[in-house]
Amino acid sequence: MAIRVLSAGMLTTVQDLGRFGYAHLGISPAGAADSLSFRIANLLVGNAENEPALEMTLVGASLEFEAGAVVSFTGGQVLGKHAKPLPMWSAVEVPAGAVLECGQIVQGARAYLAVQGGINLPMPMHSASTHLAGGFGGYKGRALKTGDVLACGSSPHGAVHKVRPGFVERMRASGAIRITRGLQWEWFESGETERFVASAYSVSEQSDRAGLRLSGEAVHPKKRAELLTEGVPLGAVQVPPDGQPIILFVDQQTTGGYLKIANVIAADLHRIGQLRPRDSIRFELVSVERAVQLLREREEALGAFA
Repeated sequence: MAIRVLSAGMLTTVQDLGRFGYAHLGISPAGAADSLSFRIANLLVGNAENEPALEMTLVGASLEFEAGAVVSFTGGQVLGKHAKPLPMWSAVEVPAGAVLECGQIVQGARAYLAVQGGINLPMPMHSASTHLAGGFGGYKGRALKTGDVLACGSSPHGAVHKVRPGFVERMRASGAIRITRGLQWEWFESGETERFVASAYSVSEQSDRAGLRLSGEAVHPKKRAELLTEGVPLGAVQVPPDGQPIILFVDQQTTGGYLKIANVIAADLHRIGQLRPRDSIRFELVSVERAVQLLREREEALGAFA
């Protein structure tokens, strides 16, 4: 079965859960920006949760299906033809020759389309995720274009799951983005860290999959000390000289010299992937023990769903 791209939207790429273990070579993980929605999309159609699927950003693609398929949409709400909302968070049968017109993505920044059987692509370094900066992975190492054809696997229909009532609402927390102290937290006076946690920040339009630039209350260290370049983790909140924080994300650089005041907890990383330009966010400081507990609770809930 094949899917033909009639219109590629703003930024549509093939992703999986990422390419890990190559940071020492300067290769970021890439992968789905909202990994939780991505995993659920695959589980809904009976796939393994790491099967390659499509990530659409802000404006979706128009896709023609050569044969019948079972698909699911998760993430931000997708508007179809005539701005009609497409069915979300469920497995849907698509007949042969059908065209899915995925328009604007609302109530979030990204949506995921999983196809039963997955998308068949090479897996450089054990991952099909698109590494845009490196030009490899995914479909020819780039975002999809009009005329591209994706080959999909085949698996029997019927091996699908349903989302229990209230499941998505429970899994997708709202409120402040939770953080733990970063490696250089102590480089900042207590007044600076308190202001950082108490302030509201706006997501800049200069943000992308590599990092989200924030605008708001500037934070500055005790002294202008130069930091040697060192490894940086996914979700690190860096503070450049202008004091405006940057959240490093899935296409991030793997080393950096800016101070790291905090780190987004693993259980909230998927929420970063749904932030749109001009969205307002706040932070909440939690302990490492609490961060581990929150991740364990989320994974237990997802395991029960699967």
